[in-house]
Amino acid sequence: MTFDGFETLAIHAGQEADAETGAVVLPIYQTSTYAQDGVGGLRGGYEYSRTANPTRGALEECLAALESGTRGLAFASGMAAEDTLLRAIAGPGDHVIIPGDAYGGTFRLFSTVLQRWGVAWEAVPQSDPEAVRRAVRPETVAIWTETPTNPLLNISDIEALAGIAHDADALLVVDNTFASPYLQRPLTLGADVVVHSTTKYLGGHSDVVGGALVVTDPELGERLAFHQNTMGAVAGPFDAWLTLRGVKTLGVRMDRHCANAERIVDELGRHPEVSEVFYPGLADHPGHAVAARQMRGFGGMVSFRLRGGEEAALKVCERTSVFTLGESLGGVESLIEHPGRMTHASTAGSPLEVPADLVRLSVGIESADDLVADLVKALDG
Repeated sequence: MTFDGFETLAIHAGQEADAETGAVVLPIYQTSTYAQDGVGGLRGGYEYSRTANPTRGALEECLAALESGTRGLAFASGMAAEDTLLRAIAGPGDHVIIPGDAYGGTFRLFSTVLQRWGVAWEAVPQSDPEAVRRAVRPETVAIWTETPTNPLLNISDIEALAGIAHDADALLVVDNTFASPYLQRPLTLGADVVVHSTTKYLGGHSDVVGGALVVTDPELGERLAFHQNTMGAVAGPFDAWLTLRGVKTLGVRMDRHCANAERIVDELGRHPEVSEVFYPGLADHPGHAVAARQMRGFGGMVSFRLRGGEEAALKVCERTSVFTLGESLGGVESLIEHPGRMTHASTAGSPLEVPADLVRLSVGIESADDLVADLVKALDG
């Protein structure tokens, strides 16, 4: 039987009942190696868990199904996924275009590790496709985008960027962490590779670190699988199992994240201490029309600026009680942070530096009334 519904795929893709015992939940294959039936006689193709593991394989199959891809690959972290991808597709002398407000960890990877390796990069505001087109060089191998971006929630037109990339014989890579495949599926819009920090919405419970790549081209999938095995930063079986557990409830969680975020955005927009709110669901957001076209909802991430500057932003971060002060995002619990001093500290002094008065929220699935009251109390001082 085949099925296409997102929630059905999240629960069943790659996760059939155990053939031997009938166990409904996939076992954790906590093993490093496998008995062979003679030299080279592999049972099910398994020889060593860096190369392949049944629990990790189930997660990879599930993620490929959710993103409408041909191959999924699970890693020890989102940054491990990014590093493996970039070393597979770029080398000395190559050029990559990144967002003008990229995630701090991505910026650090390009500006320190890859730059020393001879990979050139350029940060371009990707909400303007023509600016991206002008930045393309003969040596450009990839356009790397986030949509929505972290932390300013800018929106990129995936179809437009895919056309620009393919005109240049380059790849379009989309970091889909903020949206998750429930809200947005970039591969169906022309992207070549999707990147996830599965730590975030896919895992959803702030108890596991992981990353993933999903591709459309089987040949590229094979190349990435070779690099995954060779470089070795794979997801362990228990981490893969925890992520699969989280994926099962992704749809219902995302619906609640989005609904709670909309309530909070409405309240922030009326508060006198807030000077600007960043959320693609707002009608006056510059990327609203594009987001409405390529997303089924606007997500659970919200950023805002304070009239009182950095000091006011830091005080708000310290005053909340339901919102926990902490890095990361996408868990069932709500988090608050100061990007300039926390997740995006690595961009200080660069063109990607974030405003000092900016606060970022990862809106969880608690009672919306409690979340709104907590923020209002923090803003009121």
